[in-house]
Amino acid sequence: MAHVLFVCTGNTCRSPMAEAILNSRGFSGVEARSAGIYAANGSDASAHTKQVLLEEGIEINHDSSMLTDELVDWATHILTMTNGHKSAILQQFANANGKTFTVKEYAHGQLNRDIIDPYGGPLALYKQTFLELNSDIEKIAAMIKDQPQKDDY
Repeated sequence: MAHVLFVCTGNTCRSPMAEAILNSRGFSGVEARSAGIYAANGSDASAHTKQVLLEEGIEINHDSSMLTDELVDWATHILTMTNGHKSAILQQFANANGKTFTVKEYAHGQLNRDIIDPYGGPLALYKQTFLELNSDIEKIAAMIKDQPQKDDY
């Protein structure tokens, strides 16, 4: 089974949105979770994140989580929203090497593009972030679901 961990800063906007998008696709053998590098455990997703997902017919039941060794161990793929997130993870977690990429890097091979942070912005910015993530996750899911996973051997 593929375990995809989406990571952003506070785990209230981008990464829970990405998690909900991927999980809503119902791909057999693919499970997503999310965490934040500087998250406070137990916070709800932002109101605009929940609204955008609701408008798209995607359910979300979210409590924020700080990135931990256990989550890094669980993940077969760690996908970050920014290059800064990726760098922080690789510096802090030795077990993240080889499985940590930005969303843009994994989906398109684009090394220097980040997913915009809508935190504190208007609903329109959250909708833009959703559209960007939704498109990238379609590509990511297609790639991941066709890969053999470590428990498939």
